[in-house]
Amino acid sequence: MSDDDDRAGEFGPIYLPALQRIRDLWLELEPLVDETAYDDVVAPTELQISLSDGLGNAENARLDIQWSEWGMYSFHYVDSDDVNWRFDRHPNTHSPEIHFHRPPEAATTDAESSCIDVTEVSLVTRAVHAMWRAAYEDNDIEQLNSASNPP
Repeated sequence: MSDDDDRAGEFGPIYLPALQRIRDLWLELEPLVDETAYDDVVAPTELQISLSDGLGNAENARLDIQWSEWGMYSFHYVDSDDVNWRFDRHPNTHSPEIHFHRPPEAATTDAESSCIDVTEVSLVTRAVHAMWRAAYEDNDIEQLNSASNPP
C-alpha cells in the first residue's frame, strides 16, 4: 500500500528545502547513513535515506520521506526483513492528523497517536531519528512511539 492510499485530504506540494534539511540532519546525526537520494532529480517528491543496518536482524534499511509545503509529512521505514513503520502527519479518516503506523506492517488500520507533537521540520526529524536510534540500540521496536514529545 502506498502512503497516498492512507490520505483522505490534501497533502500539499513537496517542499524541497525541507527534504534538504532532513537529509542534512540525518547525515549529521546518524553514522549508519549509507547514502541519500531523491526519487527524481528534476522534480523530487521523496527523499530516500539508505542505512547500512536495520532493526533486529535486518541487514539494511531505508527511510522514504516526504514533506509538503503545508507541513504534512511521512517518514516511512522499511528494512531487509520487510519490517515497516511510519510517522505521518496528514489528514485521514482513521486516526489523529499526527499519527504512527506500528511495525511490522505499518497498516493503515493500526494507526495510533504519535508521540511526536512538534511540527517544525528539524524537530520532527530529530524526533524520528531519536525514536529510531533508541529502538536500534536497545533492539526494541516498542520504543519507536514511546517517548514523551521527543526530541
